[in-house]
Amino acid sequence: MEEVARNARGPEWLHPRVSVKLVVNLFSEQARRDAINGQHLGHPVAYIDALRAVLSRLDTRAIDSMTEALARAWQERRTVFIVGNGGSAATAAHLATDLSMGTATGGQPGVRAVALADSVAQLTAWANDTSYDQSFSGPLRTLLAPRDVLIAISASGRSPNVLEAVRAADCMGAVTIGLSGFGGGVLAEIAQISIVVDAFDYGLVEDVHLSIGHALTAALKVRLRQGAPAQDVERV
Repeated sequence: MEEVARNARGPEWLHPRVSVKLVVNLFSEQARRDAINGQHLGHPVAYIDALRAVLSRLDTRAIDSMTEALARAWQERRTVFIVGNGGSAATAAHLATDLSMGTATGGQPGVRAVALADSVAQLTAWANDTSYDQSFSGPLRTLLAPRDVLIAISASGRSPNVLEAVRAADCMGAVTIGLSGFGGGVLAEIAQISIVVDAFDYGLVEDVHLSIGHALTAALKVRLRQGAPAQDVERV
């Protein structure tokens, strides 16, 4: 139990100057109004205006923290595992591709990134032989090593198999990052670094998650090209 408790605090470099949870943008009044007026998002211009507003409320400090965590993973040749269901599974695959290929520059390899939902055989084997809740945590217990990174994507922040993956990774000494919306759910509470998109519409939340992925990839590509060392993630 002592070992599990120690690992659950996250890797050594994340402490003590680093917040275990970087939870941002929870339940703003503006997001509530957007949800109430959701019927107006049916017009393309209104949707784009709403997306612009949600992006403007994003706390970029948490994205900086994610960038540092991924830069450190690249330096140490760790693996970044990414999980999500449905649209978030597609975002996970997109992000894994961008991180692994999009950051490869100057003859250097990119970030080693894997989207677990891409392996249909593995996903369905765990779901069928155990339970769907274990479909990500099961493979992680075999594949993940201490100081690897898990990026968990769940728009609602409540997907059981995503939450189980975070709990397993946390106990194994990995860095856990959560991307959510709708107030964050449980994911915002248990991830070591968390970004909660300030919106209550699945389309808006998923669009911002994709934008965060592109922002990360662009920042990392420059960082890796310059060979800048990763910094400790500061408390914000």
